[in-house]
Amino acid sequence: MKTYIIGNWKMNFSTGESSLYLHKLLNKVPSYRDIEVVVAPSTLSLQSLSLQTERRKIKLAAQNAYAADYGAFTGETAMASLRGIVNYCLVGHSERRHIFGESDKDVRAKVAAALRFGITPILCVGETEIERDMKETASVIKDQLLGGLSDVSKEDLDKVIIAYEPVWAISGHGKATIAKPSDVDEVVKLIRETLAATYSKKIAENIPVLYGGSVKTTNAAAYLSVPGVNGLLIGGASLIASEFLGIIDIAKRTIVE
Repeated sequence: MKTYIIGNWKMNFSTGESSLYLHKLLNKVPSYRDIEVVVAPSTLSLQSLSLQTERRKIKLAAQNAYAADYGAFTGETAMASLRGIVNYCLVGHSERRHIFGESDKDVRAKVAAALRFGITPILCVGETEIERDMKETASVIKDQLLGGLSDVSKEDLDKVIIAYEPVWAISGHGKATIAKPSDVDEVVKLIRETLAATYSKKIAENIPVLYGGSVKTTNAAAYLSVPGVNGLLIGGASLIASEFLGIIDIAKRTIVE
């Protein structure tokens, strides 16, 4: 299974800045067979960057899209419009859930829409600090995971990626306590056990599971060493070339080891 290193640029960089930054990354990132490097720029930048990027080195992801294929939805972008531009789309990111109020129903519809148009959905799941303190992590993760996958056929489950991103460990959300590898290990096991019980052991083993939450060069190796973690979803560190490239290098060394 490949290791995924995904940089979520969030609402940073103008179109011109995005182009310059991608150019810098393309000059430094080699073509890997066992590492999939992905960046998620703003929607406005996606079209131009899709013409600039070398997909054997770096693929593109959308940060968000709407579930309907077309219609009177002012300001939204359909998955249909992203087909051929991106390979991936983040779905259910904690900021979409907790800032913009996306429900499990919204997330479920977006996962299905991405698959309709040949885009790999990266389904994000994670508990808040309050939910963690109330010992509700397991129920929250199960609800978000199975809710997001409920419209996906068994045949399409291998086209989905899961990302565990605890809200309490994301920089900018409260005190952002750094998650310990043991915390990540516990939830990744829960995710795979839930998938095995709901679908099959084979499906549970074959779905890539990523970790996201204040990932940096200083902790990337520890997270990548957690059994069952197949990559990283990176926020702030993906905006700094030395950090992002350093994490890619760490991923390569981890695979070799």
